[in-house]
Amino acid sequence: MLDFKHVKGEHPRLRERGIYILPNLFTTGALFAGFYAIVQAMNGDYELSAIAIFVAMVLDGLDGRVARLTRTQSAFGAEYDSLSDMVSFGIAPALILYVYALKGLGKMGWIAAFVYCAGAALRLARFNTQLEVADKRFFQGLPSPSAAALVTGFVWVMQEYGIAGPEVAWPAFAMTLFAGLTMVSNIRYYSGKEINLRRTVPFFVILLVVLFFVLVSTSPPEVLFGMFACYALSGYVYSAWVRWRKRRGGLSREK
Repeated sequence: MLDFKHVKGEHPRLRERGIYILPNLFTTGALFAGFYAIVQAMNGDYELSAIAIFVAMVLDGLDGRVARLTRTQSAFGAEYDSLSDMVSFGIAPALILYVYALKGLGKMGWIAAFVYCAGAALRLARFNTQLEVADKRFFQGLPSPSAAALVTGFVWVMQEYGIAGPEVAWPAFAMTLFAGLTMVSNIRYYSGKEINLRRTVPFFVILLVVLFFVLVSTSPPEVLFGMFACYALSGYVYSAWVRWRKRRGGLSREK
């Protein structure tokens, strides 16, 4: 006779080996978006490639929050998320920039693309090894999704204005190196992890969210690229401000 009690609740090993579907669906969606971006770049449709990276970024931001809200975090999900991030925010942006603008630079072009790709891999590896000791308020180095949004947002803006890749090869080269090297820097960026979606917020916060969507809808390429360019520079501004305060404090003590 089949023991229904045993089937329903007495399989701890089977439960431990199970995979949570909901958060990993978002991760799979992000992985698909990254792969789709590569395919479209190979087909010469750079606008769709850039949009796909932004879609991957949204899905990547949701999978972790969904896992925490539903208490479905797992070691498998963390590893799967890192592999998905490497494709969507490491390999895909590097290939998009190379095919769009860097190919004509020869060796310099593919070296810049590789520096970005390697920077993303090192950034993700460092992030995974410092989860327990890192300050949750800040990221160390530019996060790989933000770096991907910066470089592909640049491509999206150029496409919006009908500018061909070879015309902006050197600006693309500089931006690719900047993003790749900033990812592995020690510059700190605000993480936003202190934001709790389950808490009540003032009315003006909802108003700001609405205004944000209205602003993005008016001109997505320029607004999104501008936002992530400001975020990429914010780490340098914050570091300069911290150093200035320390130097000022040291001078005050000397007096």
